Amino acid sequence: MPNYDKPNTDKPVPEAPTPQKPSGDYQSLVRDNYRRLSNALPNFKPRREQNYLVAEMSKVLSGRYDPARRILVAEAGTGIGKSLAYLQAGIPWARMQQKKLVISTATLALQEQLIEKDLPLFHPHCKPSFKFALAKGRARYCCARRLSDLSAGAAQTQMFAPDSFEQVLADSHLLSSAPLTESQQSQLASMWQAFCDGSWAGDKDSWPTPIDNALWQQIQAERHSCQPMLGHQTCPFHKARAELEQADVIVVNHALLLADLSMGGGIVLPEPEQCLYILDEAHHIASVAREQGSARLALRQLRRSLEQFNKWQGKLNDLLGADGQTAIAKLQHGLAQLIPSLNELYRQLVSALQRGDLSPDDQGCLRFTTGDLPCGLDEPLTRLKEDSLIFCRALNPISSLLAEQLKINPSQGAAIEAALAMVSLQLLQAEQLRDGSALLLKPTLEKQTPPARWLELDARDAKDKQRDNKEVVLCVTPLAVGHLLEQWCWSRASAVIMVSATLTALNDFGYFRRAVGLRVDDGSHYLRLNSPFDYQSSTLIIPPLTCEPSSGQFDDLLAEQIPLWLVKQSASLVLFSSYRQMNQAAAALRAQGHSLLVQGEASRQALLHLHREKCDAQQPSVLFGTGSFAEGLDLPGAYLTNLIITKLPFAVPTSPVEEAMAEWISQSGGNPFMQLALPEASRKLIQACGRLLRSESDVGRIVLLDKRLITKRYGPALLGALPPFTLNIAAK
Repeated sequence: MPNYDKPNTDKPVPEAPTPQKPSGDYQSLVRDNYRRLSNALPNFKPRREQNYLVAEMSKVLSGRYDPARRILVAEAGTGIGKSLAYLQAGIPWARMQQKKLVISTATLALQEQLIEKDLPLFHPHCKPSFKFALAKGRARYCCARRLSDLSAGAAQTQMFAPDSFEQVLADSHLLSSAPLTESQQSQLASMWQAFCDGSWAGDKDSWPTPIDNALWQQIQAERHSCQPMLGHQTCPFHKARAELEQADVIVVNHALLLADLSMGGGIVLPEPEQCLYILDEAHHIASVAREQGSARLALRQLRRSLEQFNKWQGKLNDLLGADGQTAIAKLQHGLAQLIPSLNELYRQLVSALQRGDLSPDDQGCLRFTTGDLPCGLDEPLTRLKEDSLIFCRALNPISSLLAEQLKINPSQGAAIEAALAMVSLQLLQAEQLRDGSALLLKPTLEKQTPPARWLELDARDAKDKQRDNKEVVLCVTPLAVGHLLEQWCWSRASAVIMVSATLTALNDFGYFRRAVGLRVDDGSHYLRLNSPFDYQSSTLIIPPLTCEPSSGQFDDLLAEQIPLWLVKQSASLVLFSSYRQMNQAAAALRAQGHSLLVQGEASRQALLHLHREKCDAQQPSVLFGTGSFAEGLDLPGAYLTNLIITKLPFAVPTSPVEEAMAEWISQSGGNPFMQLALPEASRKLIQACGRLLRSESDVGRIVLLDKRLITKRYGPALLGALPPFTLNIAAK
């Protein structure tokens, strides 16, 4: 690999301590792989920034910066080639160290790029050789037994006997009871035939046409109905999991990775100590970790499920016989305690709602300010936590006993499998009650960030205070997840590389570092590399505007301004901060005769296909989208030359989590706007502007219809964090 000097970065990279030289064999492998790759690719052009990124990754992996803390946080701008860089540095190191390389992404598009393009491209030129596989969640696979039964017409729940275990699952809303349509029956027959002849592996993503959602829900694999002990040799999910054991490189999404880590690791993926993790699109890690650490307790639904299970215990007794009497007695004792505990918590909450002690808003949400539990909920939650733990312990032996019965009495296989599914479901729900109660009750120590705790009702339940048959959902989410990530991953992994095009906010790593639990002095290494694109050839325009977004006249301003910036433009994307504003602007422009492709009126894939078709036919095309179109949208070259951003992407703290975070910062003497809203807006604005240039030859313009960039004190900081577009700014 060429030994380029360090490229110019926004901030100097700290000098490394006196390093221990990395393994010569490793360096040679990286260089030789690079040479083979560059010689094999036609029109190959060396990328200075990409090579430097490979070199820095190699130093971190070799322990040159800190052999006890091999963590790199790298912001690499668009066009550097991050994925090929981390494959070059990561695969040889992982293979030499006999570790698994786990690449985690936030989006399906990047997973597909890695599996279908980048890994196959690098594979023929890499030494040592490697095998790679994609790890997906269980629900992306069909259940072979369900597919077989449903194709034979035997598994639809309307055919279940009223006293069967399958009916209990149907009552718990886990199996659909709707009859199949003719179209669904035809699709099912095709899927079954393809599965039988081996032309389809049983995963949703590889089926050539879209699968009806209602049909897929009836055949998808689920934890409660997919037990390894049943030994299904043809199970697509378990076959895929077995293939992961043979893979050297595993591609996964953040949700599955963090779900595995939150359970201690080694459940689906290898244990952290055996892994080099590369977290691409790493700016999503904190929010996904927050979701994994959250809990939602839908009290009425959970109570109904327990009551159904209690009603059908006699069937378990019949299946287990005399050998299961002790276990059944413990199970009955656990249920006799848990159901009253759940009922008492539910009754107490409904009474408080009826008295007006708890007053949700019109959407049925009530956040518990400062995170404190109201109305004496500590006592019933403590009982619920303890009784859920007892019930969990009583359920575990039942599964083992049922598995033994399956070996002894294979003729009762269908009933035993259904019973196993039901027990697994109850265990999952009991764990939710146990862990959710514990998180709701968790004390907050001094200087620690409290979790966000709130209550949710159906909106109609919120308006009718007298209804006693309402769903009450208790919710809790940790606000600070850095300590969880440190515990789950950073302190255990062999090495971690985090990359993204947007890891800094306002030109600083501090916002990201705090979110993911890293410290300035913990040995982690930071790197920032600018994009090689020629940003100065494109223009960022802030036109003269008569009002700010807070004005009641702003919607009218958008209806006037957007058409002005669409004139003589062939490929435009207009980004909005809300669906309401987008739909209102779309109606106004259509009334003026404009043809628009509007998010929500068709699937994202269909809209982009239509947009590209119009561009290819040299017809003007205008896409309207919200925040989800500001990230991951790839429209290179002539597919996007005119980007209009209607408003700075400040998040309004309306969700319970955002409100709780702002409240905690204020109580700690901080400024929520400066510490939370502004850094996040900076990151999102950079991402939105990143839609314009997707290749080195791209040019275009960005029009920002928010005068706060030039009227507010924070405006220069937001502008200074953007790539170096040529600025065209109107007078104030």
